[in-house]
Amino acid sequence: MNNKLQNALLADVAREAGVSTASVSRVLNRAPHVSKPLQARVEAAIAKLGYVPHGTARALASRRIGAIGVLVPTLDNPIFSIAINSLEQRLKHHDCRLLIATYRYDLDDEFDALRTLIQQGVDGMVLIGHDHRPAVLTTLKRRKMPFLSCWHGLHDADWPCIGFDNTAPSKALAEHLLALGHSRLAVLSAPVTSNDRARARLQGFIQAAEQTGCPIPDSHVMTVEYGIAEGFQAFDALMQLQPRPTAILCGNDTLAFGVLLAAQAAGINVPQQLSVTGFDDLPQARFMTPALTTVAVPAIDIGHGVADALIARIDGETPPHQQLLDAPLVLRGSSGPAPPAG
Repeated sequence: MNNKLQNALLADVAREAGVSTASVSRVLNRAPHVSKPLQARVEAAIAKLGYVPHGTARALASRRIGAIGVLVPTLDNPIFSIAINSLEQRLKHHDCRLLIATYRYDLDDEFDALRTLIQQGVDGMVLIGHDHRPAVLTTLKRRKMPFLSCWHGLHDADWPCIGFDNTAPSKALAEHLLALGHSRLAVLSAPVTSNDRARARLQGFIQAAEQTGCPIPDSHVMTVEYGIAEGFQAFDALMQLQPRPTAILCGNDTLAFGVLLAAQAAGINVPQQLSVTGFDDLPQARFMTPALTTVAVPAIDIGHGVADALIARIDGETPPHQQLLDAPLVLRGSSGPAPPAG
């Protein structure tokens, strides 16, 4: 690369555009009342010279780095990807970019990733769920770094959050099946270790069944890694259970997709012979055969809300400590009356 382009300075941009360095700064900082012709000239000069503002200098001038860190368990789960995309798009309106680190539900790795993001330079931090090493909170407080957790509905004075109740919708799903006459339920869950959301959903399933007098035996609760293949492979084991379940409650849509596909391959009719439910309402859920009964996680609203609330905290404002969003049931064709006993 040409060194002249590689080392372009603010003054070079101003010279190329035929304006002052102050005018260039006003365009870069999105100052009010910048004329469209001035903005166009400066942006054309920036593009020609390949100018990139120096992050450290910008941070010193604005007291903002212009980056937000987010720690997410995995991007394999499409529902997280939807929320992250929503968060990133909203942050662009605040002139911020996103730095992402994943940790595969390993809380020690999450803490290491947190320190790396802080070292790289971020103005604030977003975390998923309520399960974290104590050192995470200690580090954030010592750094006086604004942060938010999301995806859960637990009230904790130390953890500001935007999320939803994972237990109540799960309980409502189980109650829906029980009201349809299902007394033999099974649960297919993602691992609950270091995953408060999976634990809360499992708790909701079990509570509803117990309160209705149809408790779910421990043998009918199966835990597998997240994935369509895992759901597909678990189906055979679930169908071998005694008593054989007439409905399977899945802790997320992706496992439910695997169960639906396995049932189809085995010639088991859903919902006439077996009801299946998920949790997420991924875009694919409505296009499954049959369409999946599930819970609509407000992923896009979480992304937008987290962006706005975290930027407010960075700017010294005090948004609500906890914001809970609705996660309603979405009843579709994969759940139906229990088959006749026999």
